[in-house]
Amino acid sequence: MVTVRFYEELNDFLKPEQRKRPFTASFRRGDTVKALIESLGVPHTEVDLILVDGQSVSFAHRLRCGQRISVFPVFESLDIGALTRVRPEPLRSPRFVLDVHLGGLAKGLRMLGFDTLYTNALDDAVLSEISHRERRILLSRDRELLKRSQISHGYCVRSHRPGEQLAEVIRRFDLEPRIRAFTRCLRCNLSLEAVRRREVREQLPEHVARTYRRFRRCPGCGRVYWRGTHWENMRRSLGLG
Repeated sequence: MVTVRFYEELNDFLKPEQRKRPFTASFRRGDTVKALIESLGVPHTEVDLILVDGQSVSFAHRLRCGQRISVFPVFESLDIGALTRVRPEPLRSPRFVLDVHLGGLAKGLRMLGFDTLYTNALDDAVLSEISHRERRILLSRDRELLKRSQISHGYCVRSHRPGEQLAEVIRRFDLEPRIRAFTRCLRCNLSLEAVRRREVREQLPEHVARTYRRFRRCPGCGRVYWRGTHWENMRRSLGLG
């Protein structure tokens, strides 16, 4: 047996009687600390630091009876780079791939300018492969999917509503400074190109043609975009300046 304590939001994944307190857990001979953590319901992508008897260890650490294990989530404002042994190499430019249940979140991320791969035709194996091969952060509400060993960068979305999910992901990955709204197609995920109003005049509703001056067009599907009330409503809901 070992004694385990999970901290902060990692408690979201635990049984009520295990939350915010030390508890004992059994393991099989040869088990790693990663195997133990995920057997308790916590995806490895949520973990930033593991201490065993006060010493930082990697996911590959082999368990021994009597050890005390402390498991911490990803730190937002504290640099523990010299201490942690489990944090994956950070992605210089965050790009995402989302599972089938997060279509609304995908649209929101694209609206804010983030490269977001989404289709309702990808199964778990393909999502894992894309995340690994293209170095994309996998967003999902499926814990079992996020436990796949191929995935080094992922996050379990807690919220159920798309607007709340978007705010949650922005906070989790500190995305606000990287927002480039009105730059990516909501349908194709391609970068938009600036166009003159006269070039797209026939595609615009009359009131839009009279009201707005700046337009962008998707080079793939040809869809035209402008910063209308939808964007303004989203900006207010997210508290963006």
